[in-house]
Amino acid sequence: MPAVSPLIRSATLYGYVDLAESVGLDADAMLAHVGLSRQMLGEPDHPIRFEAAQALLEASARRSGLADFGLRMGGRRRLANLGMIGMVMREETTALAAIQTLCRYVHLVNPTLRTDVETIGELVVIRETFAPGSARSRRQSVETAVAVMHGILRELLGPEWRARRACFTHRAPDGVTLHQRLFDCPLEFDAEFDGLVCARKELARELPGRDEALARFTQALLDRSPGPGAAGAAANARQLILALLPQGRCCAGEVARHLGIDRRTLHRRLCAESSGFGLLLQEVRDELAARHVRDGSRSLTEVADLMGFASVSALSHWFRKRHGCAPSDWRTRPPDRGGGSST
Repeated sequence: MPAVSPLIRSATLYGYVDLAESVGLDADAMLAHVGLSRQMLGEPDHPIRFEAAQALLEASARRSGLADFGLRMGGRRRLANLGMIGMVMREETTALAAIQTLCRYVHLVNPTLRTDVETIGELVVIRETFAPGSARSRRQSVETAVAVMHGILRELLGPEWRARRACFTHRAPDGVTLHQRLFDCPLEFDAEFDGLVCARKELARELPGRDEALARFTQALLDRSPGPGAAGAAANARQLILALLPQGRCCAGEVARHLGIDRRTLHRRLCAESSGFGLLLQEVRDELAARHVRDGSRSLTEVADLMGFASVSALSHWFRKRHGCAPSDWRTRPPDRGGGSST
């Protein structure tokens, strides 16, 4: 059985659509190519496959001709994009303590990424490591992660802060890129690790404006936060159905595989929550219909793809069975008459 791609929060692709469109890419087409959509990215907690996110960044770099696409992504991120983790980090006593907090909780955003901090004399080494996988290149994902870390430290310590060195295990890019301007410090390619080397005394400097009561409150909330796959079986299955429908591979067996269980176990867990795969699939398709057919902003061909149908005729057959009319007719019905099922 092939390895199951880990799930990460869509917040890891924050800013993708704006960046892609600013460099001339068709963001929707790029997302669709890897089984993602603009709607998924609009919900920060929506679980998406790590391999899909990684493939998106690599393909975007190739299509745009920008070797620094990942850096541009990372440069757009702020502490606020980390949600509650960012809140806790901002209330830590020092930047070093804030990064150590990130090390403990980064799995809540991206379980494939490991951040390690090591103090060596007067230096602090911050390493970013992705879990092993099948992808041939992770250059863009790595550079995004390092750029995010750099941006976090500069946000905490001020724009005048500089790392001692920015390190990458891959070779140097061809041509002029954003690397030197973004990091404004010595760069090392073909290095032994991906990450930053910083001055210990700078990271140990006390951060101003800490609210100790807020720090305790946000820490307690964070400790209770689930990871991308930690919700109930029905909630996880629902999110996976949303992710898999546009790929045309949405079935109970595929959902179970992505959850790391067999189909029988999925069925048992859903039954325990008074649910079932068929019911969830029906609910998700009803929601997608209400969102995309009703507003009329997408063609029926696009809607068929989003809802996991091979053709508009298959979509129409489902509509007639579910709502007693064609989707084009349902689109023009008053909402109070078109929302229910005829079955």
